[in-house]
This record gives sequence, C-alpha cells and structure tokens, in this order.
Amino acid sequence: MRIGDLSARTGASRRSLRYYEEQGLLVSSRSPSGQRHYEDEHVQRVRLVRAFLAAGMSSGTIAEMTPCMAEPNEDRARQALELMGRERARLSEAIDGLAAARDALDDLIEDNQAYLARSAEDGS
Repeated sequence: MRIGDLSARTGASRRSLRYYEEQGLLVSSRSPSGQRHYEDEHVQRVRLVRAFLAAGMSSGTIAEMTPCMAEPNEDRARQALELMGRERARLSEAIDGLAAARDALDDLIEDNQAYLARSAEDGS
C-alpha cells in the first residue's frame, strides 16, 4: 500500500509517517520511482507507535524498542525488557496520578451537588 493508504487506515498524517521513518520507527520499501510502499503489518506498527507517543513515550525510547520488535536477539530482548519495565512503571505512576485527580474531582462534584441541593431547599 502507498503512504496515503497507510495514512487513511491508521489516522496518522503522511507527515507523521515520514517522521516515523526518519526516526527509524517504520521502514518502507521503495518503488523504482521512489514511492514508499507498506505492508499490512505496518498498520499495526503505526497504531502501536501512535499509542506509545500518546502515552508520553519519546520517539527515541520507541526507537530503542523497535529493533527488538523487528529483529529480536537476546541482547536486544534484555535491553528492551528493561526499557519496557521502566516505561510501564512510568505509565503506572501517571495512571495513579490521573486516578487520584479524578477521585478529587468526584469529591468536588459531590460537594457542589450537595451545596446546590441545599440551596434549592433553602430557596423553596
């Protein structure tokens, strides 16, 4: 498939796909005229890259994991496992922080609803 097709299937802009290639996160083959060509498995790769980026991983961190995903060996697997463990811990900490913020917001919502209910009763 061509870059436009990959873009349509993943929601990633053509510019983003070119950036992913520059960063070593995605590899395409080239036609004799220089056009990029992708396979179906690139759809999942792009979705994974986008999910990692959305979670706050840097393209450099993702690139460190990419060789292990594409061409695994024991050294790469060990390095990637360590990196993935650190990233998982970072994400877990972020999730815990978001959950705490949501709980605090829920408490404020309840307080506000109670206040409004009391105000309505007093005004009746």
